[in-house]
Amino acid sequence: MFLDLNFTKLLILAVLALLIFGPDRLPGIAAQAGRALRELRRMAEGAKSELQENLGPEFSNFDVADLNPRHFVRKHLVDEITGDGVLLGAVATNGSATTGEGAPIEPQRPMAWLSPGESPPYDAEAT
Repeated sequence: MFLDLNFTKLLILAVLALLIFGPDRLPGIAAQAGRALRELRRMAEGAKSELQENLGPEFSNFDVADLNPRHFVRKHLVDEITGDGVLLGAVATNGSATTGEGAPIEPQRPMAWLSPGESPPYDAEAT
């Protein structure tokens, strides 16, 4: 959630709004806030559709959420799932590593977990 609002926080906000605006003005303010939110959503959808139209056919599968770096990395590095549901380079259920087509591949080297307090290996040429 955006603001991590739970029932208690919403109740406190409602009581504060009632005390600040009063019971006679509160329904009008709530209606005005609803109209503003509806207009904001309409504008966001319009901007999204206009962006997708102007990008052209080569970006037909473009999603605006791809602009978020976290979503981009998850989509292109973590979730590279093949049609049969096997993660590329993952260990298959029979214990052998497979490519996306199900053909076995040779393991490069076993993954070693670091002990607490141990620093990872450093490659001076990588930076």
